[in-house]
Amino acid sequence: MLAMARLKAFDEERAIDAAVDCFWMHGYEGTSVRDLAEAMGIGGASLYNAFGDKRALFARSLERYAARSMRERIARLEAGHRPKEAIAAFVDEIVERSLKDPDRKGCLLINSALDVAPHDAEIGRVVSAYLDEIRGFFRRNLEAARQAGQLAKQIDPDSVSSHLLGVVAGIRVLARTGAGRQQLEDVARPALALLGRAR
Repeated sequence: MLAMARLKAFDEERAIDAAVDCFWMHGYEGTSVRDLAEAMGIGGASLYNAFGDKRALFARSLERYAARSMRERIARLEAGHRPKEAIAAFVDEIVERSLKDPDRKGCLLINSALDVAPHDAEIGRVVSAYLDEIRGFFRRNLEAARQAGQLAKQIDPDSVSSHLLGVVAGIRVLARTGAGRQQLEDVARPALALLGRAR
């Protein structure tokens, strides 16, 4: 019985990962329940029974994406870098991931903020909360760097963390239009200069 439960949990995670990729590639409106069922390898009835409707599955997919992408990156960078370097590494990684994605899918959270949130207040609040986690990462590390004397005292962690979030969002959006490395690094450069680092 325990083995069956483990198998079901594994299959469910794999199915949600497939749903994430489907929504990420085609967007919420461009993804049908049939598309999702096919990508997840389950029937339409099984999809509804296991995950609810398309909107409920989208919310689960956002949570999965946030956990395996944004939260994983934040935890890894905070564990492996000093505060200022963690911020710079985050921005660098966003540039690199954007350039290495052949489909130019961007970020599912940013895409959803643009495409879904204006028409769905509840999803909008969910997406905003995830973006606040990124802002919180920037704010924590800015404050820690300032306390450690690595950052100018006049830099305000609240306003600069919002600025950095805007920079990351801008990089993701520009990358979807086909922007190259030079343009993305030009966007990142002034933000990194605030940290005392130029590219």
